[in-house]
Amino acid sequence: SGAGDYKIWHLSKSNTHSTIDQDQTTFVPEIYLTRLLTTKGTLQEFVSDLFYSVFSLSNGDIPPAIKFLFDLLDRQAAENGITDPDIIHTWKNNSIPLRYWINVIKNPEMVLDVEKHPLIDSILSVIAQTYMESCSLSNHAYNTDSPSSKLLYAKELQEYKASVRKYYSDIQALPPVTDDKLYSSLPSPANMQLNREAALYDLAVYAHQYCYQIDEALQRSNCDEISKKFASVISYLQLYLIPSNT
Repeated sequence: SGAGDYKIWHLSKSNTHSTIDQDQTTFVPEIYLTRLLTTKGTLQEFVSDLFYSVFSLSNGDIPPAIKFLFDLLDRQAAENGITDPDIIHTWKNNSIPLRYWINVIKNPEMVLDVEKHPLIDSILSVIAQTYMESCSLSNHAYNTDSPSSKLLYAKELQEYKASVRKYYSDIQALPPVTDDKLYSSLPSPANMQLNREAALYDLAVYAHQYCYQIDEALQRSNCDEISKKFASVISYLQLYLIPSNT
């Protein structure tokens, strides 16, 4: 065929000539409910696989950085006299599941070279909402007036909630991560596309902004030498690097 016969597509075929109205959101209720249940049945295996992949230990292990972070949150709770497990659970939710995974689920185009059809966006919104409610400690009371999107996974929600709790418990039971294991799991600076000067400047601005809180924390931890060095760094920043209005 000639060169003129080629068509340029994305990873998914363009919907330019589709007869589907992308703005159409109203369906006949009976047809809508049937399609909703059929779609859920088709996707259920994949949705469950997603949840269990996120909230389970791979071969009984976990990335060292996650174990280190969760142990840090546990230590902070102990040091500050926080004994309510719901608070620690919420900290862990907000550190990774609701900060990273929720965005990947709702917006796959962030990590994949794909276009997201508006109908697909609606489906992913339901899955993301279910994922978010699985991390919640609240008991959701559903009734006939609840949105169909929430009722869709009401049956599986308790099972997913149990998976999240078990995931956090399993991580807590793992042995602590050594510094060597943590550092070896991180990419070396030589392999990172990192602007060293920009990164250091951002750290300097952050340290300057919270210098009093950082210094108080160092003194409470009896880190006198580190506190003195930190004071010297802040003095240098105030003189040469950080504008006075920062």
